[in-house]
Amino acid sequence: MAARRTRGTTGPDVSRSTVARAASIAEQLRYECSILLELYREKESFTADVLVDGRLVSVAPPSSQLATRDKLWRLHSALMQCRSLLERAIAREEEELGGGKKGDYETQRKMVKDRLSYLLICTGELLKTAGGTALLTPSLEGLELDGPTVLFELKLWVYRIFKEVDYWTKTAITTLEALPSVIAKERVMPSRVRTTRSTRR
Repeated sequence: MAARRTRGTTGPDVSRSTVARAASIAEQLRYECSILLELYREKESFTADVLVDGRLVSVAPPSSQLATRDKLWRLHSALMQCRSLLERAIAREEEELGGGKKGDYETQRKMVKDRLSYLLICTGELLKTAGGTALLTPSLEGLELDGPTVLFELKLWVYRIFKEVDYWTKTAITTLEALPSVIAKERVMPSRVRTTRSTRR
């Protein structure tokens, strides 16, 4: 009996701590993304209202009807695509624009990439806890990994990728902050079903 109670209480606690850790990393990433975007705008003399059209990442549309596992899978998939795009953007910048001297921008760019990788580890852990399978490799179908060849368009493409990472980081915060209450509701529903069945008997 005691062993059963321990397993019953330990699982939710571990899950909540992982959610809290992932949300904290996402908050840090959001802040670091805002700095990266500002540094890039300064570097390329872009204004804050420069237009970037459409999403680069391709996932299923959001829905309040999705189960926790499906919401986490959608988020994890989007973040993996973001990392692939970010890695390609960094490679293209270094190929076309030259590595040159490393400054604040390059340092911040690496910080965002590393933080995104940490967030992916956390969402992967959550996905496994929820009964899903973390993607080993992202689906790259439809992603603009090569980017344009014209220099100015290449710079806009890199900016779009930074904006995409920022967008999905904010989405991660919203999803993760809502997760504890969603998990609690999903746990209550089976117990209510069992209670109803036992009452009928």
